[in-house]
Amino acid sequence: MKRPLFFFGTLCHPALLEVVVGDVSHLSLTPAELPGYRVFAASEGPFPAIVQDASATASGLLVEGLTDGDIARLDYYEEAFGYTLVDETLTTGQNVRVYMPPAGEFTFLGPWNVDDWARAHGRMSVLAATEVISYMGQKSPGDIAAMFPMIRARAWSVMNAENSRHGARTLDGQVSVKDMRRPYANYFALEEYDLTHERFDGGTTPEVMRAVFRAPDAALVLPYDPVRDRVLLVEQMRMGPLARGDRVLWQLEPVAGRLDPGEAPQEAARREALEEAGLTIGEMFAVAEAYCSPGNSSEFYYIYVGFADLPDDVAGTGGLDEEDEDIRSHVLSFDQLMDMCDELQLANAPLIMSAYWLARHRDRLRAMS
Repeated sequence: MKRPLFFFGTLCHPALLEVVVGDVSHLSLTPAELPGYRVFAASEGPFPAIVQDASATASGLLVEGLTDGDIARLDYYEEAFGYTLVDETLTTGQNVRVYMPPAGEFTFLGPWNVDDWARAHGRMSVLAATEVISYMGQKSPGDIAAMFPMIRARAWSVMNAENSRHGARTLDGQVSVKDMRRPYANYFALEEYDLTHERFDGGTTPEVMRAVFRAPDAALVLPYDPVRDRVLLVEQMRMGPLARGDRVLWQLEPVAGRLDPGEAPQEAARREALEEAGLTIGEMFAVAEAYCSPGNSSEFYYIYVGFADLPDDVAGTGGLDEEDEDIRSHVLSFDQLMDMCDELQLANAPLIMSAYWLARHRDRLRAMS
């Protein structure tokens, strides 16, 4: 018989446990306590950590009835985060095994409660775990650890998609996914779907295969100084032009970056403006919420124009070293920006969209300054 496990953290959430283990109907789950340990919310979270504390007792779940297959799935999931099994004894005297984090890995943020965590982060964690466990047998736990920030970002994008505001005048039809494969996954992912979907005439298509590029949602902001009537653009080398064979590999763009898990679009835009150009963005105005290319990509853009102070010396270089960013900024007058649009000198669609939005609303924005 397999030694039972004690869970103190997110695996106490039934929906997450079911994703990681699969069928849980054969398991016995009962409340239990582990003496000599304290559970806390980690500042590196959202998740808990556990430390030895002779004066404390950790509450959790005793899990019995685990099969070899269950343990293999749990090992794969937990090893991606550096957790390993150790032998411990519950307050009842029962011997158990516990997935423990590396010593000194996490810092204390405050008390942790599974129900509070589930309300705030459970859905995103379940979505992320679903992708993680799909790689079992294909990728190592180390690979998963490297990919996990983007896995969580994709999960956050799914949650954002559930609240999309577009869709007027479109068919509310049925799509039946027969199979989904992920032939490539690293920083980004490529997915293949076998599906049928409802037709406008009420019928159903034959089964077809479609591929889609999976990327997290992104926030973009065009910094605009209404007093000086100028904008700031950023420039960096881009892979799209390189792959296409474009003679121009460095592109002019608005400030842009992906949404971190749990981050609102405007928060992401403000953060990216500070990281990429050293700018503090004031009031922001929504330009569009749109897919970059819905026929082949999940990438979704939240596009803004944002007020910023743009003196003559604001342009320079920036970006985060840890993300290998090399970014140069440029200040252009509004007229220069529009001339570049008219002369087809810009190749970034969100920038062009933002420029024409600014042209439409410029008088109003200048009157606000």
